[in-house]
Amino acid sequence: MTMGRMNGNQESGDGENLERQGGAGTVTVTGTGWAEAAPDLMLVSIGVECRAASVEASYSGAGEALAAVIAVFRSAGVAAADTRTTGLTVRADLVWREGEGQQVAGYVAGSTLSIRLRNLASASGTISEAVRAGGNDARLNGLQLTLSDDSAVREQARAAAWQDALRAAAQFAALASATLGPVVSVTEHHPAQGPVPLAGIQRASAVESLAIEPGESRVETAVTVVWELHA
Repeated sequence: MTMGRMNGNQESGDGENLERQGGAGTVTVTGTGWAEAAPDLMLVSIGVECRAASVEASYSGAGEALAAVIAVFRSAGVAAADTRTTGLTVRADLVWREGEGQQVAGYVAGSTLSIRLRNLASASGTISEAVRAGGNDARLNGLQLTLSDDSAVREQARAAAWQDALRAAAQFAALASATLGPVVSVTEHHPAQGPVPLAGIQRASAVESLAIEPGESRVETAVTVVWELHA
């Protein structure tokens, strides 16, 4: 696990680093920090899309392809609780024909699953087999590597953010010829975090068409702390 701090910022209600409240001096500082750890969970978005001349045929074809995909994950030990349907659609396949306008060329049925893979060592092979089982109807929409429990990493990030805030507060106190007193308040902020990108994807053999390198997942946090200042 690795951790660190980012460039923090200092702030107060009056726009100054130091302020007076009820005769007591205070300093308000926001510190930021992060910590990283190897991910242990992969979120896979995979589905099927089947085109056919009728709604019934497209829906049936999508159902068969999806069942084949799910069977691969079941045989790989993925629990039902780690498999969730996130989308189900049936639509007309429209085309434009000169002199005829928009015409229905067929119908498209599709379904999307969100799969949680907990065995990263075998994830690449499992995904490859699932895509193969779905055939030309298979659609791999994306992967996300994350932590199943980020509590320990978040504690490390908090510690880094606290140290970042404390360093800045101590500097301001020294500049004001004062010392830090008790903490008045602490507020934690959670920066918006998007999907964790894959650290690397490399082409491998035909059996496992893509090798996935998990890299590390980062947790970031920020903390705003108000200290009393003593002369």
